[in-house]
Amino acid sequence: MMRRICRSAMLVLGLGVLVGAPVLNGLALAGDKHVAEAVEHAKGAASHGKEGHADACVEHASEALKHATAAGMKNPHLMEGIKHLTEAVKHGKAGHADACTEHADGAATHLAEVK
Repeated sequence: MMRRICRSAMLVLGLGVLVGAPVLNGLALAGDKHVAEAVEHAKGAASHGKEGHADACVEHASEALKHATAAGMKNPHLMEGIKHLTEAVKHGKAGHADACTEHADGAATHLAEVK
C-alpha cells in the first residue's frame, strides 16, 4: 500500500515538473524579449538624439519604456533603465535632445545588463 502511494506521489511530482518548467520558462522568455526590444529602442532614441531630433528620441524612448515596464522583472538594472527612460522622455518633450540622448544611452547600458 505504501509503495503505491509513494509511486503515485512521484508520478504527480514528475508531471508537475514536466508541465511547470516550460510555463515558467516561457514567462522568462517573454521578459527577455521585452528587455531586448527596450534595448533596441533605447539605442534608437540615443541615435536620433545625437542627430538633434528630440521628437524621434521621445518616440523611441517611450516605446523602450513600454517594453521595459512590460518585462515585469525585479532587477536593479531594469529599474535604473526605466528611470533613465522616464527622464529621456521628459527632456525630449522639452526639446532637449542632448539630455534625451544622455538618458537614452544610460538606459541602453543598464538594460543591456539585465539578466
